[in-house]
Amino acid sequence: MGLNMVVGVLVDAEDDYTEMVRADFAAIGELLERSGARQWNEPELVTAEDAAEFEMWGYSGLHTVRRLAVHLVAGGRLPEPLNQAHRATDDPLLSTVYKTLPGDPPGPFDHLIHHSDCEGYYVPVDFAHVIVDKKARGGYLGSSVRLLTETRRLAEALGLPENLDPHSEEVFEAADAEEPATEGWQRYGVESYVCLQLLQAAKLSIATGAAIAFT
Repeated sequence: MGLNMVVGVLVDAEDDYTEMVRADFAAIGELLERSGARQWNEPELVTAEDAAEFEMWGYSGLHTVRRLAVHLVAGGRLPEPLNQAHRATDDPLLSTVYKTLPGDPPGPFDHLIHHSDCEGYYVPVDFAHVIVDKKARGGYLGSSVRLLTETRRLAEALGLPENLDPHSEEVFEAADAEEPATEGWQRYGVESYVCLQLLQAAKLSIATGAAIAFT
């Protein structure tokens, strides 16, 4: 198993799971009100066609994207592609950032970086500061509006076409390559795949008004 994102998490959900998610959404409403953000309610999406699931290349995929982001902030450039013998979470810079809370003023990738890697939500409400609170599942609540902006910034740094299909042959070939390409977004195959999935999930969240749920 690995990390997936779901937009329309209540569509066709089992009763026990629905009850848990609705409790999470009630807590989110309280957190948004306390932070002064616009109120939000999960819409009643009618059919499965309104919902979508986005695979994230296991749990490691998200960390590879966050690694790129922290290096862009620190040095203004992308790091060298990961060696297959190393994990993104072994990166000293990323490890250090994970030990800190979001700053004030917010950083350029706070909503991407400061979020659980296995649970929690992004909601289609624009708020600058990541909400850090134990009442939020996973400890963090992010904005899918900010997530879209941040991921677009990363895609631009990669030279990654925003509307490229993450399931296209060229993306999978880059992500599966034993050795990274010598130039272009293909040097960062897994990162590009995950970036495209994040872009699609954030766009759908904003279009439908539904939360992104990490599952």
